[in-house]
Amino acid sequence: MSAQEEASVSISNSAIATDGVATTPRRKVVVLSKRQRKLRNALVAYSFIAPNFIGFAVFTLGPILFAFALAFMHWDGSNAITFAGLDNFWRLFEDKAFIAAFWNTVIYTVASVPATLLCALGLAVLLNQKIAGRNFFRTAMFFPYVASLVAVAVVWNMIFNPEMGPVNMILYTLGLDPKNMPGWAADRHWAMVTVILFGIWKNMGYYMVIYLAGLQGINAELYEAADLDGANSWQKFIHVTVPQLGPTTFFVTVMLTIQSFKVFDQIFMITQGGPGTSTLVLVYHIYNEAFISWDLGYSSMVSLVLFFLVLAVTIFQFRRQREDEA
Repeated sequence: MSAQEEASVSISNSAIATDGVATTPRRKVVVLSKRQRKLRNALVAYSFIAPNFIGFAVFTLGPILFAFALAFMHWDGSNAITFAGLDNFWRLFEDKAFIAAFWNTVIYTVASVPATLLCALGLAVLLNQKIAGRNFFRTAMFFPYVASLVAVAVVWNMIFNPEMGPVNMILYTLGLDPKNMPGWAADRHWAMVTVILFGIWKNMGYYMVIYLAGLQGINAELYEAADLDGANSWQKFIHVTVPQLGPTTFFVTVMLTIQSFKVFDQIFMITQGGPGTSTLVLVYHIYNEAFISWDLGYSSMVSLVLFFLVLAVTIFQFRRQREDEA
């Protein structure tokens, strides 16, 4: 049989069965090259992340880039945008509100970060022990972080009310002269203290949970070895717990620092930056300039300064961590 006849027989056999019933032709197998397979897999992966990335680009990345450009412009949101050059930058040094907000932000960060870290670590160590009602106390400590900020701020203002708040009532009972009672949020000398205490109380429960996860990841054999060496509880905490929690502490420190630099909500709810400028912070100053004064160019410049400030502090923390690990 010739080759042409064999080909015709093969085609007829693939289309018609032996009993004369037509069958479906066999599908052609497409063999992809290695490069084509990689490209197809990449397209599948990008198709999954595309919706989230598009939302990020439109609502986050785009506004950030626009704010960077707007820092060198004059714009009030309605009239045409005009080029300002470095006018907004030089204005920073003449703006007393910006200088006050800058130092208030630094003070809040320096005071709240270590205090929140220590409170969170102490709570985690305490609630990692086998004590009665441990789960209840864990939930109670975490609750302020997830509770409504409006409700929490209202309760906080009631507790620290200068005239009839429970805190001042307790201080009066302990013998403090009413003339020397702290005015808390209503006193420019105590307002920042009030905001710092509120931030510590609200955030320490969240970081307590992170520390609890770190504590439960420590190898129990290390404590057993310390017991064999005759170490007491404090020595085990200093020489075993603290070193083993190093990565957790670094993460908590970085997150707390960034969160402290961009604090806004509790300032808005408790003091609105007052009395005077005693609790005015950078983010609240940005809010005032952008949405109260509608000076969007200058507010973008303040945002740019805050961005580079947080970036510099974060890079410094990462470098210190690498030096400690080396």
